[in-house]
Order: sequence, then structure tokens, then C-alpha cells
Amino acid sequence: MSSSATSASDSPTTRIDSVSHAESTPDTPQPYRELGLKDDEYARIREILGRRPTAAELAMYSVMWSEHCSYKSSKVHLRYFGETTTDEMRKSMLAGIGENAGVVDIGGGWAVTFKVESHNHPSYVEPYQGAATGVGGIVRDILAMGARPVAVMDQLRFGAADHPDTRRVVDGVVRGVGGYGNSLGLPNIGGETVFDASYQGNPLVNALCAGVMRVEDLHLAHASGVGNKIILYGARTGLDGIGGVSVLASETFDGDESGGGRKKLPSVQVGDPFMEKVLIECSLELYHAGLVVGIQDLGGAGLSCATSELAAAGDGGMHVELDKVPLRARNMTAAEVLSSESQERMCAVVAPDNVDAFMKVCEKWDVIATVIGEVTDGDRLVITWHDEVVVDAPPKSLADEGPVYNRPLARPDSQDGLEANTSAGLARPSTPDELRDTIVQMISSAQLCSRAWITEQYDRYVRGNTVLAEQADSGVIRIDEETGRGIALATDCNGHYTLLDPYQGAQLALAEAYRNVVTTGAIPLAVTNCLNFGSPEDPGVMWQFQQAVRGLADGCATLGIPVTGGNVSFYNQTGSQPILPTPVVGVLGTFDDVRRRTPQTFGIDDGETLILLGETRDEFDGSVWAQVAHDHLGGRPPAVDLEHERLLGEIMVASSRDGLINGAHDLSEGGFAQAVVEMALASETGCRIVLPENTDPFVQLFSESSGRVLVAVPRTEEPRFTSMCTMRGMPWARVGVVVNGSTDLEIQGIGTFTLAELRDHREGTLPALFGHAIA
Repeated sequence: MSSSATSASDSPTTRIDSVSHAESTPDTPQPYRELGLKDDEYARIREILGRRPTAAELAMYSVMWSEHCSYKSSKVHLRYFGETTTDEMRKSMLAGIGENAGVVDIGGGWAVTFKVESHNHPSYVEPYQGAATGVGGIVRDILAMGARPVAVMDQLRFGAADHPDTRRVVDGVVRGVGGYGNSLGLPNIGGETVFDASYQGNPLVNALCAGVMRVEDLHLAHASGVGNKIILYGARTGLDGIGGVSVLASETFDGDESGGGRKKLPSVQVGDPFMEKVLIECSLELYHAGLVVGIQDLGGAGLSCATSELAAAGDGGMHVELDKVPLRARNMTAAEVLSSESQERMCAVVAPDNVDAFMKVCEKWDVIATVIGEVTDGDRLVITWHDEVVVDAPPKSLADEGPVYNRPLARPDSQDGLEANTSAGLARPSTPDELRDTIVQMISSAQLCSRAWITEQYDRYVRGNTVLAEQADSGVIRIDEETGRGIALATDCNGHYTLLDPYQGAQLALAEAYRNVVTTGAIPLAVTNCLNFGSPEDPGVMWQFQQAVRGLADGCATLGIPVTGGNVSFYNQTGSQPILPTPVVGVLGTFDDVRRRTPQTFGIDDGETLILLGETRDEFDGSVWAQVAHDHLGGRPPAVDLEHERLLGEIMVASSRDGLINGAHDLSEGGFAQAVVEMALASETGCRIVLPENTDPFVQLFSESSGRVLVAVPRTEEPRFTSMCTMRGMPWARVGVVVNGSTDLEIQGIGTFTLAELRDHREGTLPALFGHAIA
């Protein structure tokens, strides 16, 4: 842990054992406000209980009614996902919104569960542990569904690459993601890394995990069956992370929170990946032995969340003897035990006849397991502490019936000026030398340069089932070795586009993730998301959020794939300045046989034709070129046509299945020039590019028009491929040829680059900024 971490002994957390309830005057400091509760929320708690809450009850309500846990500002908008999801879209869904993670049937008796979640604020306060425990938490969400975790991805956004504090955050976060995932033996198969000044005081660390199970092994979180025992197993409970969801995740930073001068910040959770690895194997053995009725991981809000959600989802009440919880810190209070977010813990509901067998499995794996309670008749969650009742509340009031806010929303007054400030008047390169220099400037920029400095710190091939991860926009994992069945995963979002138009920006994120999946040859099946926004108390932020949700939901309806779950992260801002609205979208696709997957490289045939699918338009608002060349952001994002994206997907899947293409790369940030450079470098093979006649080379090279893919087609298959595209109404153009064995990338009329020159420009940027990668 770095020097900026906070240990349990010197935690700045306000101890919540001594909460009093001063209520004499409105100006009197109220302890419940320190826990993140509003005056009217506290009044409602008193109304529910019919009395003043105990310190332990106040702690539980404060974390369960936090923005992070209750979704109180987003629920009214998230309902739109359900309203737009048809029965046809749900046909492969086994579990959806409201569960720990979404689950889909991928055929052959296999099911896949996947989800992405945020751990943003902790990763700024303590980058290593914040990122590490973000990975650990999402892995346990997947494990709680009954699945074996098989892969992780990370979606990272940092401040300006050259800012003095960015090095601290990048170094800690990357080591945290790699250190935890590598130790678990989970391949990191992809993700994103974005640098932008808007994330300077508020980086985004979103982590995705995917897991695999047989369809019949699905487990859900519920406490059913009167007399069934509640067993807490895994690590001991300590003081780390107390108040994380109510203070860190549900509040806005006021200034420098990374060192001295922190205000009411709790200690960040401390992760132990080796404990989690044992916990995974122990849990899977418990599942396979049929010893678990229901299960819940302990993440945000700790035992408060696990007990209340299990009880609320069950058919009875629950009694918990809190003093039986194994502790690793002295003199903890009931409120602290309930609020602790110590990692690597699970809570299981077990039939009495299975308790001994359950304990034997835990003993085999050297995992601490303790019966802490049982399911009761009735509808109350009762928690005792040394024989004293400290909680007696309806569990649904904690887990399901928290406050719901229909917060004011309004299109910001600044939006008109932002849209009017287009890129049309920006000076463009026109001569061959200017265009050549622009290519170099773009590929070496922090926005587009190689992320190898980061990804080389992750293990991408552990377990031996990774099919695509390196130099690919979509990761591919084999699920069934016998049949070759597998999945593809991609995550995407462009915050610049979303700022310019939140509705369209969310659809562009969906379109790019969808395109990255179909480019491998996988059939898109389901969507997850992580919606990162500023303060919900800002009407402009809520307008952005509402528009993004509607854009994503409408887009999924057009593409015919459902949102199976996700995460909302509000209060991502320092002071009054919110981050770029960042709705990260993840798309899951399936293969019958991953051996037919399409790589993001040229093939092995000399003379392969390079064909560009889709239309290239003069669209530079919000583009990387406008940002890198002119530090400009304004106008309208590229147009998005989701019906076109669906057709493009059908063509890509059919072409992969029928062997019509050897390689493919979608076009997005940086446009055609970026895609062809990445393909050539990944292939270690040169090519000759001939841009379409009577077109503007600048537009052809750098436009970020959506719905385009560059494909490498064997000469023998070119007639079949182009005929199919023409018949389906897909625009296409020959743009070059692969020159096998060549070490040059030639763009006719502009110039020739050696692959070594391109690699030096593209791969040198991050090491120059951040130094050598730490092993």
C-alpha cells in the first residue's frame, strides 16, 4: 500500500458507535448528515421504525439509502430499459436487472454472466487498493451467480497525460488492476484507457468480469426457508472501507483528496487476491455439492447490504447475531461491523442438514466460516449485538424501498453554444507533407498511442483459453474446449461525443462496442453498462443522464439485444466541474466455434484486397483530430445509424463463418489512418493504400464517421464478398492491397512509412510519460 493509504489504526472515518441524535434546532450539527442522510430521509426512517433509530440502524440506512446502493436518483430513468425490452430480446436472458449480474444462455447448456462496475473515488484516494478491490468486487458479483469467473476487462479514464498527479494515479491503478487480476489467475482480455483533463480530480476505474456456468447451476441472492442458517465465510471483518458507498461513492470531492487535508473520507478497502482465489474455489465446490440455497457477496455496504438484500428477496425474516462475526480489529461497534467493506467475504443461506458439510468444505479450503443467524418467520430483520437488539427493521425498507428522487433536469444553457462551436473553421492539413505529419502526430498522441505499457502489466493468456486479447478491440475467450464455443466482449464510450449529444453519444458507444464484437465474427447477445456522471443534484447532469439512458435503451431495442444489468456512478466531479458524461457500454457476443474468429490483422495471403465498408463523411466535431491539432471540442457528434450497424454485423458474422475475410478492424477514434496503422503493425506486414478518387484525403484519413470496418479479403474470395455487400446494400470501396513481406505502409500520393518508424512513434509515448512498466 502506498503512503497515501489509510490504515485501520489511523482511519479518518468518524466512529459511528457514539452517534447521538441531536435534533434541537435546524442549525444543530446532525450526525446522520455526516453519514450522508438528508433531513427528510432521516424523518422517513423514524416514520418507518416508529421511533428514533439506533446507531446500528442509522448506519445501515445510511449505506443502503446511499446513491451507490439505492439508485435513488436513477431509478426513475432506468425503468426505461425494462419498458423498451421485448419478450424476443429476453428469450436468452436467465437473470437481468436487479440481480448481482446479468446471465444469458449461450447455447449448448452453457450460460455466461457478466457485469461492469465502478470503483472511481477510492481509486483516486488510494489508486492501488481502489483499483484492486474494484476488480475483487466485480469478480465476487460474478461468483455469487454460481459461475466460475473466466476473464476481466478494465475501462480506465485518467486526467491529462502530462499532469503531475496523473502519474501517481495511473501507476497505482494499473498496478492494482494487474496485481489483483494476475494473482487470481484471470486473463485481462481488453478494455480502454482514456486521458482527458475532465477526469483530473476524478478518474474512472470501471471493472468488468465474465463468468461461465452450466445453465442449471445459476444461483440467486435470496434468504428462503424458515430455519435455514446464515453463514458468513471468507476473510475476517475489519475497519477498512467503512462508509465507502455513502461517503466515497455518493459524495462529490471538494478539492485535493489524495493527501493531507482529506475531509470525512473513510479508509479504502484493502484487497487480498490470494484469499479471493481460495474463496472462488471454495464457493464453486459448495455450489457443485448443492449446499447453498442463496448467496450474496459482501461488497459495497458489507453486511448491511448482504443481510438486508438476502432477507428482502426471501420469503421470511432474518435474525443475525452480529457478535459472532469473526473480526480482525479490536473494539469494533455493531455499526462498524455492519458498515465495514472488508473484502473477500460471502454470505450464504444453508439448510440446517447441510451446515456440517458446508463447514467441511470451508475447512478443506482453509476458509473461515461462521453461522451468524437464521431465516425466521415474519418480515423483520433483527440483529443482536451481545444479546442486545441493535436493529429491528423491515428488510425491504432497507433494500428495496429507499427514497426515489425525480430530480430536476434541464438541458444546459451552454449546450447551444457548444453545438454551434463546430470544427468547420479549423485549419486542415492539405499537402502530402502536412498529411504525413498529421498521421505521426495522431498515432503518437496520448489519445491514440499504443496502450502496451499498460496491457503488458496484465496477464492476458493465463488458463489458456484466451483466443484474442492482444492488439484487438474485442477480447475472445473459449468456453468449451470440446466444441470451441466461446464469447467475445467489448467495451466502449467516447465522452466527447456524449457531451455534445448525450442521446447520440450513448448510441455511438453502443454502436462501437457492437461493431467491435461483430468484427471478430461473434453474434451480439446482450449488453451491460456503467453510467458515470457528475452530481445528480445538477439539473444539467440529470438531463445528460436521462438522455444517455434513453439513447442506450432505444439503441438496444433497434439492435434487438437487451441490457442485462449495470451500474450507475454519480458524483464524479471535483467541486462544481463534472467529468465528461461517460456511459461505458459493454457488449457480449457468442461463437459456436472460436476457431472461426476474425483477427484484427491482415491474413497470410500476398495481395489480399483491403476493402472499406460503410460511408465516410466529413465528420470531425468531437474528433481526436480536433482535440489533438486544435484543442477543440464542439459541434455535433458523428451520425449513428443502428439499422446500418445491424446490417454490417450480419455481413461480418456471415463473412467470418464462410471464410470470406482474413482480418477486420472497425473504424472509430482516429479514423481510417489509425485503423490501417494498427492493422499493419499487428500483422508486421506492409500494405499499399489507394484512397478513393475525387475525395478529400484528409477526410478519408481522419474522419470518425460511424458504421465502418476495414477488411482484408483473399483475392479468391473478393468477387463473392463484394457481391454479397452489393446485394445487401452495404457501401464498399477498394482502398488498398496487402504486400506480404513488405516493411512499409505506403499511402499513394502522400508518402511511405516504415513499420519500424510507425511503431516507434506509437509505442514510445506512454513510457516517455510514465517511465518503465513495473513488473
